[in-house]
Amino acid sequence: MFKEAFADRVVYQELQFVDFPESFGEVNLFFISDIHRRRISDQIIEKVKGNVDIVIIGGDMTEKGVPLERVKDNILQLKKLGPVIFVRGNNDYEIEIPLLDSLFLSLDVKVLVNRSIFFESKQGERFYILGVDDLSTNRADIDQALIETDDNSFKILVSHNPEMNRKIREDQGISLMLSGHTHGGQIHILGFSLYEKGRLKREHNRTILISNGYGTTGVPLRLGAKAETHLLTICQGHNQSF
Repeated sequence: MFKEAFADRVVYQELQFVDFPESFGEVNLFFISDIHRRRISDQIIEKVKGNVDIVIIGGDMTEKGVPLERVKDNILQLKKLGPVIFVRGNNDYEIEIPLLDSLFLSLDVKVLVNRSIFFESKQGERFYILGVDDLSTNRADIDQALIETDDNSFKILVSHNPEMNRKIREDQGISLMLSGHTHGGQIHILGFSLYEKGRLKREHNRTILISNGYGTTGVPLRLGAKAETHLLTICQGHNQSF
């Protein structure tokens, strides 16, 4: 159980979308969520270094009692891979948000709270990454995040809580949603847990990734839901292998 909790695992997944701009070729996203008290190891960085275009932290970067210096060290680890985007989770609110935001500003981390950021190819095509506030705040607002996006553009939504999927409307044009929060159930006894294991799935014409996450909450143990991070290769195509 301890070994599963502190595994340095990267899950490699290629995701093809008909509407992804062809001029980008392939874009590699390193997605990590639910770090909590854990330190990001050199091993996980070395596994993907040189193969990452964008780093996305899907919330719960920290929690009550975690020294801010550890958060800084973890961000500096991730910055070795590429530019870093952060979306808040419920446990991030256990510390003073102004202190966390100030740290992220000093380290050039893009914080997306009901906002979006775009990336543009040499041919002028764009795709957007949107981030919403955590559902626990009652301030998560996809429409607000969409304000500065193009209607027909490819959009990736990052929401810490996967329940946000229930609030997405078809007309909002979200092709991919990335989330964590559930820890994949963290501990499964006789195959049973409060949450299902993290997985990729297809619902309502969008692809959804729910990650087991990298750290733990409560006891530092896992069973049947090994710690994980993700290297997602996004490209144009028609095939989904899940």
